[in-house]
Amino acid sequence: MRDALRMAAGTLTALPVPAPRAVDRRVAGTAMLLAPVAAIPLAALALGVVLLGDLTGLPALVTAALAIGAVALGTRGLHLDGLTDTADGLAAAAKAALAPTADARTAHRERALEIMRRGDSGPAGIATLVLVLLVQCAALAGAVAAGHGPAAVVLGVLAGRAMLPLCCARGIPSARPGGLGDAVAGTASIPWACAGLLVVAGLSALAPGLPWWQGPAAVLGACAIAGVLLARCVRRLGGITGDVLGACVETATTTAWLVLST
Repeated sequence: MRDALRMAAGTLTALPVPAPRAVDRRVAGTAMLLAPVAAIPLAALALGVVLLGDLTGLPALVTAALAIGAVALGTRGLHLDGLTDTADGLAAAAKAALAPTADARTAHRERALEIMRRGDSGPAGIATLVLVLLVQCAALAGAVAAGHGPAAVVLGVLAGRAMLPLCCARGIPSARPGGLGDAVAGTASIPWACAGLLVVAGLSALAPGLPWWQGPAAVLGACAIAGVLLARCVRRLGGITGDVLGACVETATTTAWLVLST
């Protein structure tokens, strides 16, 4: 358990945690199940920014932007980078669907994965990043203005990470050998992944300042929309990569804040 928590915190946050002593598939699967727990320091950081913004009377949009920036710093921009690379990869992989032969489709898919591995930001990635950040800022600002910004910012951060065990559930392959995606693909038990998601959704019903249904709706809605992206990536890219995991986190977080924006 200790190695799994170290892996989760070291992978998903910028916290200076000791490296796990040993990492096997059991440790990797447990680490993904513990992703929402490892994200608690990020949620606390964002909560502090929102509370400080409320205390100092900052405009809601400024408070939201600072909170989102704090979360990005707390992850070294890892998930935003994954979102950008995944958008570029999917844009390149779209050509595979039009390829006339299986060999041509495979070649397009490999090219898409190579584009993602290089990490160069193309038009699709930059446009996606800008759009997602604008939506996140606007949605979280709506929650702040509505008076439940503290609950919303915490739930958004945790909902985004609660999606990770499902992304790594057994039966979901890795798109390529090597890297984070290959290390965690198929390692999480589906019942445990679903149970963890339901726990987060259940606890969100207790969030102060929100109707009992809005928190669970945000968590489950985040999972559903991120699941659509996950299915698209598995179909187009052949499985998950570390970039795909980051893109699913950002998609789930954005969806949760949209649900909580009013």
